[in-house]
Amino acid sequence: MTQLEAAMHGKITDAMLYIAAKERKDPGEIRELVGSGRVIIPANSNHATLSNFTGIGETLCVKVNTNIGTSYDYINADEELEKAKVAIEYGTDTLMDLSTGGDLKFIRETILEICSVPLGTVPIYETEFRVARKSSVYDMTADDLFEVIEEHGKQGVDYITVHCGVTWESLKKYRNEERVTGIVSRGGGLTAAWMLKNKEENPLYKYYDRLLEIAREYDMTLSLGDGLRPGSLVDSTDRSQISELLIMGELVERARKAGVQTMVEGPGHIPLNEIQTNVHIQKKLTKGAPFYILGMLPTDVAAGFDHIAGAIGGALAGWHGADMLCYITPAEHLGLPTVQHVKDGVIAFKIAAHVADIARGNKASTQRNREMSEARYRLDWEKQFELALFPEDARGIFGERSSKTEACSMCGPFCPMNLVEQTLRKNKFAEV
Repeated sequence: MTQLEAAMHGKITDAMLYIAAKERKDPGEIRELVGSGRVIIPANSNHATLSNFTGIGETLCVKVNTNIGTSYDYINADEELEKAKVAIEYGTDTLMDLSTGGDLKFIRETILEICSVPLGTVPIYETEFRVARKSSVYDMTADDLFEVIEEHGKQGVDYITVHCGVTWESLKKYRNEERVTGIVSRGGGLTAAWMLKNKEENPLYKYYDRLLEIAREYDMTLSLGDGLRPGSLVDSTDRSQISELLIMGELVERARKAGVQTMVEGPGHIPLNEIQTNVHIQKKLTKGAPFYILGMLPTDVAAGFDHIAGAIGGALAGWHGADMLCYITPAEHLGLPTVQHVKDGVIAFKIAAHVADIARGNKASTQRNREMSEARYRLDWEKQFELALFPEDARGIFGERSSKTEACSMCGPFCPMNLVEQTLRKNKFAEV
């Protein structure tokens, strides 16, 4: 029985109880949200190391996903394992293994062994990788793809990105567009190229019921990938993007009826003035399905610092209703990220998610900020480190640039809070 089926039958699972305690909500409310499909809990029963369940969706804290994985040019399983550890240490809510080079099954197994959070994959990457070693990526069959999906489910993968919305119908819209950057989704591009070469419908769409059967067996959440997302601001919110979203809205309903948990992936490169519209359209067309956004990136020219640009867009999108932010690293658009890049990306997007939570009125986040302000006024450094999103980093900076006074070394003896408090204590009856 999947989390969705359990909720629809009125059952509160251990995962729902965990989420309720974590989010400070009533378990019955979590069950209701999961039962309606507005909240998902990716949790494959075969994922033995999954101990930190994650709820994604309406009224919950905004979550962050971290992408890791080898590439064609850089194959180092140990480095990817280190990236996974760093991402988990810095609070990622889910992890995705996007490896495309090396022994993909071994890499995934190694990551699963230490992965305490839900793990996602993109099965078409491995499928194309296998087929290409034998002949050509265009020789892929539907059976090849579903075989890999089944394997991922058996291994314990909690959610998979599947580009089911790239169909003949949506490709017609795409081919009539005058896009600057065309198709930028790796999975979407592979799927579209295969379809055009073979003159066949997308097997994930054509055999969607088969996909649902596998997903239901392992309670493997479907993340409906946006294969036609815009890769530049000038391409944002065009007909290709919206036509794919319309199809995904229909697929969400079919998945819910089959008892399969589903979320929808979203853009992409979107200017700030279109972010709210994009979130509201997605929520409307998918009847409140959890929205997992890639960024959003509100500028195309922040190469080397896309994690900062993406955090700006992500915070705004989260405020308006996006449910999970896929992090971006400084290496975005430039190359495979290093361990340090992964750390920088997770930090940036955890901050963005927290900023969004405050804007959404999350009581725990708001209270945490108040307590931090009170600790700052008291110059209570230990309390400040305790409340900081990244305590050890804050403590390290404070120690490296320490002051001879109880204040920080920026103001030292002239700290305004310290100065005013001392003056008030010495002049108890002074008129203010």
